[in-house]
Amino acid sequence: MQDTSILDFEFEAHANPVAETDRAALLANPGFGKIFTDHMAVIRYSVDKGWHDARVQPRAPLQIDPACAVLHYAQEIFEGLKAYRLPDGGAALFRADANARRFAESAERLAMPPLPAALFRELIRALVRADRDWIPEGDGASLYLRPFMFASETFLGVRPAHEYLYIVIASPAGAYFKGGAPSVTLWTSDHYTRAAPGGTGAAKCGGNYAASLVAQAEAIEKGCDQVVFLDAVENRFVEELGGMNVFFVFEDGSIQTPPLGGTILPGITRESLITLARDAGVSVREERYSMEQWQADAASGKLREAFACGTAAVVTPIGRVRGRDFDFAIGNGGPGMLTEKLREQLTSIQRGTAADPHGWVDRLF
Repeated sequence: MQDTSILDFEFEAHANPVAETDRAALLANPGFGKIFTDHMAVIRYSVDKGWHDARVQPRAPLQIDPACAVLHYAQEIFEGLKAYRLPDGGAALFRADANARRFAESAERLAMPPLPAALFRELIRALVRADRDWIPEGDGASLYLRPFMFASETFLGVRPAHEYLYIVIASPAGAYFKGGAPSVTLWTSDHYTRAAPGGTGAAKCGGNYAASLVAQAEAIEKGCDQVVFLDAVENRFVEELGGMNVFFVFEDGSIQTPPLGGTILPGITRESLITLARDAGVSVREERYSMEQWQADAASGKLREAFACGTAAVVTPIGRVRGRDFDFAIGNGGPGMLTEKLREQLTSIQRGTAADPHGWVDRLF
């Protein structure tokens, strides 16, 4: 096994970084995924050298050959995590170890070399320290971090590549959903599925998201915010949204969420919310939930709340669900009490304003 502790990290400062006044103007309303910091972190892999050439350098376009393997065979994975500004002016990452673990699992599913967790975390830490002034302040603001890896070898042939490039870029972020709506409306896809047993549903790879885009476009066309996918076998059971996991809250105070099993992404926010709910004595079931049952429970009042969760959107209440032959509201159509409580608990830990009993917060400076 390669000894990653002896890798040296090189740092090249940007010769012409964004001016302080311009940066302040950008951070005032960053949106999501539109603005990027001055630097990026990079490390290379090859079969003969292993992981090498780790560096933080000025962010710049990539130059790749037209025969680059990723363009033809889609060997590509990514992650998403955030750095948060702390009350004392410092900054911290949230559960980067869990992202490192999932990144390695995704790599193995895509026949790519797993990046050691120590390298995954240290490259992210180095980038955040270099671009620390880009971390926005304010409610809901964060520095969104996008680690990704792709097959960079120049060749045409159906086999795992021999060369890979791992990169981390950073983007100041505000609210994920636009308009400030108190909840989102979902469109139920009855034609497209996100993943099937034996597929790549549990891996965080670009192909999963590419396959969801036509269904998401259909949702937007129907006046909805997000698409919800059903299982690929029976087309009955709720699995997840286009980019988020889903939870249901019942009148007895219990929570249910679809079980993992290879077709659903094991969300880190999902896992964190399950832990916090159980800490508070809430019963959490990981069981299948059909669309027919969802409609019936919403109509009877048994289902009081529903919410989606993910790194980008954190916790988002679901107010309404539509399909080709149904349209129903959940509770009062807005945020529910337990949804809001869990969201507040999670975000308070992330921002360092509440105790961190599970050691999830990794202070950077």
